[in-house]
Amino acid sequence: MNKVERLFAPGTQAELRYHHGEFKILRQGTHVTCAVTGAPIPLDDLKYWSVERQEPYAGPEAALRRLQEIKAPSVTF
Repeated sequence: MNKVERLFAPGTQAELRYHHGEFKILRQGTHVTCAVTGAPIPLDDLKYWSVERQEPYAGPEAALRRLQEIKAPSVTF
């Protein structure tokens, strides 16, 4: 995202399609929301996402937390 795109849609949620090593912007915006923490992630800072689950993460800790949630066995009583 460049400065012109940032001015185009200030403060709006972008819609992305996540691929391996890159993402495609489907709807212009300034940020996406972390799937784990709910924190906004400026597109310039987005470095962690899941292609399989199509969700962004605010950082490596959030990505690890999601992975642990998915791999953790569910317990029922």
